[in-house]
Amino acid sequence: MAHINLLPWREEQRKEQTRQFVTMAVLSVILTAMIIVLIHTVFNKQIAFQNARNQLLQNQIKTLDASLKQIADLEETRDQLLSRMDIIQSLQQKRPQIVHLFDDFVRTVPDGIYLTSIKQNGNELTIKGVAESNGRVSAYMRNIDASAWMSTPKLQVIETRKGTLHSSNFTLTTSQIFPDDKNNKGESKK
Repeated sequence: MAHINLLPWREEQRKEQTRQFVTMAVLSVILTAMIIVLIHTVFNKQIAFQNARNQLLQNQIKTLDASLKQIADLEETRDQLLSRMDIIQSLQQKRPQIVHLFDDFVRTVPDGIYLTSIKQNGNELTIKGVAESNGRVSAYMRNIDASAWMSTPKLQVIETRKGTLHSSNFTLTTSQIFPDDKNNKGESKK
């Protein structure tokens, strides 16, 4: 048998296998790097897309917050206007009341009484005057009680004037009412 040297063939086969292994390893590394870059790019695009969506939502939220603030300001303005309208309406309703009140003063003051001052604080009236006698003050209080625009007279002070026998200074308070209030009070008492 002839001597055949198989070593160079094996060595070439080993070199070929090593070259194939290195090629496969390099290709695997390149493929792995490409997959990693692809995954990284996809994730970055998804993150950028989500950030854009978040920014859009934040902008919409800011727009809605501004709209809500405008709505709140409009509601406050509306409430202020409604309160002004209520005040104006109540003033419109009360405008003829002072005329009725002064007319009632003329009707309730009996002969022998002279009013010197009338002050109003809210619905409370403070009346000061001079009377020829205490009986006239009592008659005046009865007239006030029977009045449609005044009620609950309370005598605060009555004093005889010095130097005169039959005249007295008096101060009394009464409440201004409205005829509807007096009817409602009368109905509630029944």
